[in-house]
Parts: sequence; C-alpha cells; structure tokens
Amino acid sequence: MVKEFKNKKEWALILGGSSGLGLATAKKLAKHGMNICIVHRNSKSQLGQIEKDFKKITQEAVAFVNYNIDAIHPEKRILLIENLKRKLEKGKIKILVHSLAKGNLKPMVSDSIPILQTDDFQLTIQAMGISLYDWVKSVFEAKLFSKDARVVSFTSEGNSKAWKSYAAVSAAKVTIEAITRSIALEYAQFGIRANCIQAGITNTASLRMIPASEDIKKHSLLRNPFNRLTLPDDIANVVYLLSKDEAAWINGTIIPVDGGEHIS
Repeated sequence: MVKEFKNKKEWALILGGSSGLGLATAKKLAKHGMNICIVHRNSKSQLGQIEKDFKKITQEAVAFVNYNIDAIHPEKRILLIENLKRKLEKGKIKILVHSLAKGNLKPMVSDSIPILQTDDFQLTIQAMGISLYDWVKSVFEAKLFSKDARVVSFTSEGNSKAWKSYAAVSAAKVTIEAITRSIALEYAQFGIRANCIQAGITNTASLRMIPASEDIKKHSLLRNPFNRLTLPDDIANVVYLLSKDEAAWINGTIIPVDGGEHIS
C-alpha cells in the first residue's frame, strides 16, 4: 500500500474518533501514513475497547495522540489547541473531521416520556453543528492548518426527512451543512476546502439510540440498490479520497455516500 502522507508531518484532527465513522476514518487515514489526533469523550468503562482500537492505529507507525475531553467545552478546546501546538512538532493539520454525536432524541409529543424542549434543541445544535465552526476557527487562529487543508463534516437524510424523535438532530444536521458551505466560501482564500458527507444508514451506536432504529434499517435495506447498509469503512474511504491532492477542486458540496440509497 502506498502511504502518500507518510513523512509529510501532516495530521488528521478527528472530533469524535473513538467509535463509528470517526474511528473508521482514523484507521483509514493512518493506513496511508497520516498522523492522527482524536478528540473523544468516553467513560472509564469504555476505555478498554477504545485503547485496543487506538493500538491498531499506532501499529501503522504514525504519530498518535488522543484527548478524552468534552469537545464542546470552550476552555478545554483552547487548552487542547495550545497543547496540540507542542505535540505536532511543526506539523500541520491536513484534515479536520467533525464526527461529534451528542444530542437529544426526544419526541415533540408524548403522554409517557419527556418531550423536546428549547434547550434540547440548543444543546444538540451547538454540539453537532455550531461546534464545527468553533473548532475550525480555533485551529485557523492557531495557524495549525496546512496550506492545502480539508474540513469534512457528516450529515444524514434527516436533513430533509422527518423521523420521530429526530427533530433536534435534524436541525443540527441542517446547521452543520450551512456552516460547512460558509467555511468553504470564506476560508477558501486560505487554502481550506470544506465538504459534508451525507452518510447512508449505518449501524452505529448513534443510530441504535434512535427510537425505531430497527425499522429504519429494514426500510433502508429495501431502498438500497446494493441491499445492504452503509458501513463506517464506506464513509472513511470517501474521507480519505477528499484528503488527497486530486480532490482539491471539490469544495462546498454535500456528497451522498450511501450506495445510491437516496435515489429511491
């Protein structure tokens, strides 16, 4: 395998990289020689499996650091960026991947369980949408982006379809798409490209938290031309493609990566 990023002192900063799409992306980029920094938030009980996954990344002979912190907390973000300046050792961030999944999955109407409140929307939109801008702004101001940098965020079909109990996350997905487009426009002059991947239905922990997720999966299998769900590796492969030099003219787009699921 050609490791095109090896010895280039280039890094991937992955927000939410301990599982799902973020972890698959970290493993894929590491295989091609990119140094990896993962920001995640996990309990002690989860760290055993996470450390095993992280070990697989280090076995690719790349530099690796991880921070178990709340990526949404402004002061912690500032401290992490200052620490990262020293850790990178004159290296630069080639790609920033936003894969944070922190939000409320509550219905708008219910007689038996708590319903969605305004602050549920605010928390979810901040964590899964606005935080992308917070991180891009912080990395940019710290002068840590490479001359040809990429920003990748993740959205879903919930950006245009209504699913029960998904309203807050849906609003966050629309928000992150809008912010990604604006980053693509306003940061282009500094060599930063930004794109959003619309992932197909993927059997991750985040999906399984959605009420009626089993029904969603069954419906997706019927719609998908390849009769299978999207895999985290499918998404990681496209993030890798977007990080390559040949993808430099792709900017400001929402890219469906679902095997054609969205067409039916």
